[in-house]
Amino acid sequence: MNNIINIDKDLRVPKYKQIINSIYLAIENGLLHKGDKIDSINSICEKFSLSRDTVLVAFKELKAKGILMSTPGKGYYIKSTNIKSRERIFLLFDELNAFKEDLYNSFLKSLNAETKVDIYFHHFNRSVFNSIIKDNIGNYSKYVIMPASFQNFYPLFDELPQEKVYFLDQTKAEFKNRYPGVFQNFEKDMYSALNSGKDLLAKYKKLILVFPGGKEPKGQQAGFLKYSVENNWDHEIISNPFKRDIKKGEVYIVPNDRHLVYLVKKVNEKKQKLGKDIGIISYNDTPLKEIVEGGITTISTNFKKMGETLAELIKTKKKAQVENPSSLIIRKSL
Repeated sequence: MNNIINIDKDLRVPKYKQIINSIYLAIENGLLHKGDKIDSINSICEKFSLSRDTVLVAFKELKAKGILMSTPGKGYYIKSTNIKSRERIFLLFDELNAFKEDLYNSFLKSLNAETKVDIYFHHFNRSVFNSIIKDNIGNYSKYVIMPASFQNFYPLFDELPQEKVYFLDQTKAEFKNRYPGVFQNFEKDMYSALNSGKDLLAKYKKLILVFPGGKEPKGQQAGFLKYSVENNWDHEIISNPFKRDIKKGEVYIVPNDRHLVYLVKKVNEKKQKLGKDIGIISYNDTPLKEIVEGGITTISTNFKKMGETLAELIKTKKKAQVENPSSLIIRKSL
């Protein structure tokens, strides 16, 4: 049973967990079968310069889970290859909101019933993001991570087993052909949405993107600029609308719901007609946006579909990067 067990001394994962993970991975890949004998405690200790206690801790845990059995004087054997019940998924979101809840629920619904999912939130805090991941290295069979707009975190991902990592929402250049996942193409989504609504936009004079930065993907800004320049639109990008005197003929694209509420109030205060005098396009659809002011037009990805696709990638072990569909949902505000 050579090369079944692998130990990486530079990895933060405890050595006994690396032994356990090696056995699980060998079973998953069909390298170990029921009744197969595995390397002895002494041979593992000698090969990797480990203490006997380290190997015993790993073997005892595998015996407790019904994976290993021991025969006195003969050694350890694979008792069962049924490891489905040990599937535990680490899920790291940026924050919880209505559309992320849709994603989470569809993800859970699409997984095998015996799979356990633990959810964490980093709230766009880089140090929290780092510590949550580091504290959970080696504790899960799969890692699903939503990195938001963080940069230069690639070395941190290298500390996780590459075959167990999936990403969500934003793809990075360093992810290409390395980590599977489901992503939004924010530049394409913004450009395509505005293009599909060009007939309705034609009655307005100016496009304004409210872009605070930080949380918002830069692709949104790029898609907005691309559409505006190509179509000769008078356009502007502002960080917030709170001190702005909104004017008739303007269309506001607002990723932030706080800004959305402010603009709707200002339109009403000015006794302007939403969808005629002033247009509003929000980002990410929710049930509330279907009814507010007769309906708010949104640019939104299909979060339910995102959860389903992610679950399918994990269940089938498919190594793909899937672009999630997005559309312009037209309502009264445009």
